[in-house]
Amino acid sequence: MPKLIRVTTAPISLNVLLRGQMRYMHANGFDVVMVSSDGPELETVKKNEDCRHHIIPMTRKMTPFADLRCLWLMYRFFKKEKPDIVHSHTPKAGLIAMLAARMAGIKIRIHTIAGLRFMTSKGPARKVLVAMEKLTARAATHVWPNSFSLMEYIKEHKLVNPAKLEIIGMGSSNGIDLQRYSLSAIRKEKLEEIKRLIRYDEKHICFLSVGRLVHDKGIDELVHAFLGVYKKNENVRLVLVGAFEDEVDPVSDETKQILRTHPGIVLAGWSDSVEYFMPLSFALVHPSHREGFPNVLLQAGAMLCPVICSKIEGNVDIVEHKRTGLIFEVKNTTDLQQKLEDALADPARLQEYARTLRAKIEQHYDQPVVHGYLRNKYNALLGQ
Repeated sequence: MPKLIRVTTAPISLNVLLRGQMRYMHANGFDVVMVSSDGPELETVKKNEDCRHHIIPMTRKMTPFADLRCLWLMYRFFKKEKPDIVHSHTPKAGLIAMLAARMAGIKIRIHTIAGLRFMTSKGPARKVLVAMEKLTARAATHVWPNSFSLMEYIKEHKLVNPAKLEIIGMGSSNGIDLQRYSLSAIRKEKLEEIKRLIRYDEKHICFLSVGRLVHDKGIDELVHAFLGVYKKNENVRLVLVGAFEDEVDPVSDETKQILRTHPGIVLAGWSDSVEYFMPLSFALVHPSHREGFPNVLLQAGAMLCPVICSKIEGNVDIVEHKRTGLIFEVKNTTDLQQKLEDALADPARLQEYARTLRAKIEQHYDQPVVHGYLRNKYNALLGQ
């Protein structure tokens, strides 16, 4: 049985971004070991995936001395386990795992790129992040961007040897569980709970945003675009599902004040039940500045919640303007407001886009389909 080690910086990525994938590979002929730092999600991950887990205390921040220690610990672990494949996700885990796997002589070293942090960075920080990506790519034998548009960006900026690049299937790191993300799976009692949380009223038109409340997610533009719409229609609401991360990439003080005081804005906090917000929403708005292949768009599409999103890598792989959703220019508050108003003016067409998106997701991104693509690729690499 070939041994596969999957590495992410924190267990939340195993629990959310890759949920079910390790269990699937284990059930289909692989001895799977998970590696990440410790965290509150760890016990849930081990229970859900039914695979071994090993802790390496990696951090998301730049911590050179701690990173060198983790590199040594990862190297020793790989030498002990002797895996056939090491497959990493997330930037820090990718850097450490790919370097350690190369040092340990692992022949198949795969890194998935699901977004590039340096896209929205400037100055010395950007240079460091670019250098990290290039070093990770040099140490890997295979680099798998999770969308076609992201792969083109990587080629354009010469981050990776093109011979190492490949898209698995039609993109996406993990696809989507259509048994969970389906209107037929919604439980009435849970839906009523969410209605109370967001103070739901049928006369309100709810725009939904799901994700961290940080600048890179486009929250500053979203808030100001919403204010413009609200001036014309006080029945609109903006429901934000996510938490502030002020230490990483804060929104402006002005935006934060508006978020906490505006009568048309609801801060719902973080939730792992985002599918229950979607049937109550007129549309999902995703104004992010950078993405790899955003799961929230798949989730909304699966729930037949119309999508309005920014024109960036990842988003454009899922949403086609005026066919499966509406797309606005990234960081452009005026264009975003216009797309919100366009949606309000023609809700029937918006629903048509949503139905077309659901059909696309069923064909290409159902989780068993994506897992099957990945298993076949692993087996092909082992056969070589």
